[in-house]
Amino acid sequence: MDSLFSVKDKVVVITGGGGVLCGTMAKALAEGGAKVAVLDLFEAAAAKVVDEIKAKGGTAIPVVCNVLDKASIEQAQKKVLKQFKQVDVLINGAGGNKKEATTSPEMPFFDLPADAVRFVFDLNFLGTLLPTQVFGRPMAQRGTGIILNISSMNAFRPLTKIAAYSAAKAAVSNFTQWLAVHMCQNYSKEIRVNAIAPGFFLTEQNRFLLTDEK
Repeated sequence: MDSLFSVKDKVVVITGGGGVLCGTMAKALAEGGAKVAVLDLFEAAAAKVVDEIKAKGGTAIPVVCNVLDKASIEQAQKKVLKQFKQVDVLINGAGGNKKEATTSPEMPFFDLPADAVRFVFDLNFLGTLLPTQVFGRPMAQRGTGIILNISSMNAFRPLTKIAAYSAAKAAVSNFTQWLAVHMCQNYSKEIRVNAIAPGFFLTEQNRFLLTDEK
């Protein structure tokens, strides 16, 4: 059973790796023996997770990456490949909401600014698609690999106030199903594409939605 689910010596790339959810995943995978590349827009956030991994004897590197900039993703890939030679697993965890794209008594749905909605959709959907294009290509060429996308329960049960985020995560779930079939039909049955849909947990980003704190 241990060997069936072992991640020992697997190279795992995690976008949004400096955040609460993906940072925890990065640390757990490293404890299981994986070599983890922690990608994040913010260097300090990625470095903090890597420091915690190394303090427990794990192997990890921090990599600054903007998941909305393909050139930035390609640079991140070069750094990962230089260190670890290949990528076995891609976890697309970068995403989030934006206060300006959230309805409230002061911001009714009809007045939501298109730029804010577009940012949320791009961050969650394009922020999944673009890293998959970059890190998924070698998997397709090699014929093996795992891609895990982070969707949300909002994709299936939309939470009030966050129309853009819910729609974007629904797009991630749909894209995951499409990509699983595409990879299997066109490249290899040994490339697995799945998504998980976490529930609610408190972060600095959603604190204003889930608490009465001002």
